Amino acid sequence: MAKVAFLGLGVMGFPMAGHLVTKGKHEVTVYNRSAAKAKAWADKFGGRTAATPKEAAAGQDFVMACVGNDDDLRAVTTGTDGAFAGMGAGTVFVDHTTASAEVARELAAAAKIGGFSFIDAPVSGGQAGAENGVLTVMCGGDEAAYLRAEPVIAAYARACKLLGPAGAGQLTKMVNQICIAGLVQGLSEGLHFAKKAGLDVPAVIETISKGAAQSWQMENRYKTMDEGRYEFGFAVDWMRKDLSICLAEARRNGASLPVTALVDNFYAEVQKMGGGRWDTSSLMARLQR
Repeated sequence: MAKVAFLGLGVMGFPMAGHLVTKGKHEVTVYNRSAAKAKAWADKFGGRTAATPKEAAAGQDFVMACVGNDDDLRAVTTGTDGAFAGMGAGTVFVDHTTASAEVARELAAAAKIGGFSFIDAPVSGGQAGAENGVLTVMCGGDEAAYLRAEPVIAAYARACKLLGPAGAGQLTKMVNQICIAGLVQGLSEGLHFAKKAGLDVPAVIETISKGAAQSWQMENRYKTMDEGRYEFGFAVDWMRKDLSICLAEARRNGASLPVTALVDNFYAEVQKMGGGRWDTSSLMARLQR
């Protein structure tokens, strides 16, 4: 059992912090910008709440975070009353936010000066993965700190791997999002074509999902895409935030991402259709207008 703080109780953080209690049997203190959400979590799981990230981090073995973006992450770490001001020597900060590799390196350097460790650890699996405790976690940072954190992360992960130094976790998450963007667009076009061709869509998917076209998205989303239902999982607004990070990093490292840039524009069209909160499979919607 470890003493753990968790900062950020959104659709991902709320269940992840819960698994630390129910599966990990850890002693958990939570912080959220909305105190009401923190109280609701404590009422459900029996942990403690804190008024600031600094207060939450004091005396802990590990501090986990899952917030919105680079600026949110800086606010809960190095900002006024940030967690870094409350962390003691030897503590490990594990960041599950999908953010830039740049901010990961920046905070890892700040943590080193403070005498503690920083692991960038973005996740894949969406809200369902968080709720079911089966996330995939991609990590960057110091190996010794990672090995200490891995058993704690296991409370909500089915796979967790150290990919390299600070920033490597965020870079790997970018690869993940680049792959998903192209895959969902391809699936959308395939389904759209099948419908226009008058084919039996379930029969088509049952057949091609046994071959090289198979994917998680195909098996788990084709029915709802075919029915025009997009209330599942990761929102378009969030995907556009992630793709903007990917495209910015590509401009820095010289990678060519023509399909990713195109699909990002398609998601912008979905937003204009009022689909910012639809899930990422809603690329299908713009083909059916």
